[in-house]
Amino acid sequence: MRIINHSVDGLPTATERGLFDWLAQQDADIICLQDVRMGEYDIIDNPKMQIDGMFCYVFDSPDGTYNGVAVYTKVQPKAIMTGFGFSSGIDMDGRYVQADFDKISIGSLLAPSASSEASSLEEKIQFFDDLQAHMNKITRKRREYVFAGNWHMVHTENDVTNADSHRSSTGFLAHERLWLDQVYSELGYIDAFRRSNKDTDEYSWWPSGSIGEGDGWRPDFQIASESMGNSVEHAAIYKGQLFSTHLPVIIDYDYELER
Repeated sequence: MRIINHSVDGLPTATERGLFDWLAQQDADIICLQDVRMGEYDIIDNPKMQIDGMFCYVFDSPDGTYNGVAVYTKVQPKAIMTGFGFSSGIDMDGRYVQADFDKISIGSLLAPSASSEASSLEEKIQFFDDLQAHMNKITRKRREYVFAGNWHMVHTENDVTNADSHRSSTGFLAHERLWLDQVYSELGYIDAFRRSNKDTDEYSWWPSGSIGEGDGWRPDFQIASESMGNSVEHAAIYKGQLFSTHLPVIIDYDYELER
């Protein structure tokens, strides 16, 4: 099973840059896109944004102009879930869509950035508090999970260039890294990318818009159930071309996706 996740900074521009031409060549089973900034039917009805042999599911923001996530899948899912059902409602803004299969659920997630007018630090903290409770709850279910997306934060010093200069930067704050510590050590999930790729210069986001210019970050990753750890075969960040300021993450699992 190959899962690709990519934060696209708006699907129209990424499409013009050749995103779907590239995706069509990747033989992915699941593609999770974030920050599509388009309405659901504007995507589904656009042939340039469809991939032969794949089903497409979108969860957009209320007016379809910001946020928004999508899942493309070769295997038709048993069910689609939009949002997590948080009482705060912060997840119901085009931030999460999940495809449920026989024994696994795979979701496309866009976390609040806390770096724009639409997303405050308090909202980001609330989102991750709610998400941690949700992830803890579902560990009791007899199924696997993969949360693939743009988390708008990184875990260790190896995941950002010049780490010392970013200790007060949103995305590398102490409480954000502690949240990931808890997810991995206490809740039992894994960073699937790091199960295969230990390189210390793997970055998926270049705010400068150019690979190698300025500081790189790795906020795009797949958090998976611990039992998926031994199935990770290969993990890479595609650097051949830029479709947005982010780069696609590709992870291959020794796992057969079934409806």
